[in-house]
Amino acid sequence: MRIVIDDKIPFIRDAISRITPDAVYLKGSEIGPADVHDADALIVRTRTRCDETLLKGSSVKFVATATIGFDHIDADYMSRAGIEWMSCPGCNASSVEQYLHSVLILLKRQKGMRLESSTIGIVGCGHVGSKVAKMAAGMGMRVLVCDPPRQERGDAGTFVTMKDIEEQCDVITFHVPLTKDGPHPTMHMADAAFFSRLVRRPVIVNTSRGAVADNAALLDALIYNKVSDAVIDTWENEPHINLQLMDRAWIATPHIAGYSADGKACADNMVISGLCRHFGIKVPCKVEPPELPAGFVAADDTDDLCLQLYNPLDDSARLKASPEKFEELRGNYPLRREAAPHGMP
Repeated sequence: MRIVIDDKIPFIRDAISRITPDAVYLKGSEIGPADVHDADALIVRTRTRCDETLLKGSSVKFVATATIGFDHIDADYMSRAGIEWMSCPGCNASSVEQYLHSVLILLKRQKGMRLESSTIGIVGCGHVGSKVAKMAAGMGMRVLVCDPPRQERGDAGTFVTMKDIEEQCDVITFHVPLTKDGPHPTMHMADAAFFSRLVRRPVIVNTSRGAVADNAALLDALIYNKVSDAVIDTWENEPHINLQLMDRAWIATPHIAGYSADGKACADNMVISGLCRHFGIKVPCKVEPPELPAGFVAADDTDDLCLQLYNPLDDSARLKASPEKFEELRGNYPLRREAAPHGMP
């Protein structure tokens, strides 16, 4: 079996080597038709567009993306071509929750926000949004959730409208897929009109997809004080991001909110399980993330420990210092764990 794999997917090589000796690791953005022509399977991240241009005439029968999002997968073509494909829903939900948790702690400590008297609006309440909602409530915040598709399905929960979000929230965070069609498209859902309707000059957080927020409109909203701050992890036109917006943003990170080692290992395990199921192979092993250094000493205070494990200001400083290294910062991301080692709190 021949498998072509994005070379920035971590921790997966040992497991793949137990499945096949014929695995090729390539830069995701450079995987082309010649690379996959005689491959049986393709394992990618968001930088590989999987469509007819890439896959027509190839022997690929299975495609996996080790990511939650799948807007880089042409599902219609996959169906026509008889290619099974999968994404990894929820794989890095806890990692994004960790990112938001740290952001809220920093808002309290650096910006003086009183979380107990503040309202957070969560737009999109799937795997990630539901975790963020629970975490924010645990920090004492009033939580409003807007998710029209879930509301229309009759899912359990209390939902509000975008008008409620626009009028009542001190923090607005987006956790939606990028969709351009259908009854509730998310492409540029945070546009100039959205920012003009905001009442409380909220902090805007986008860790979903860059184009969910119109980046030019968000920059204007910052310039004209329609929002108080922006925390941006996902950008339009990555890796060639809007540098003015990056400079204006309080926290600007290179699409790494979901990049904890735990989240990556979870995605690896989901991909390997799907691959083995498709080809009728026994799962060879479970991928485990690396441990933090043995000398790690966990802080006693919960907020201190959270920032000790992950402080997004560190990633922001690296990106603002070298925005031209956007892809390098993603591809060579330092070890980040969601919990302290050896059973520490």
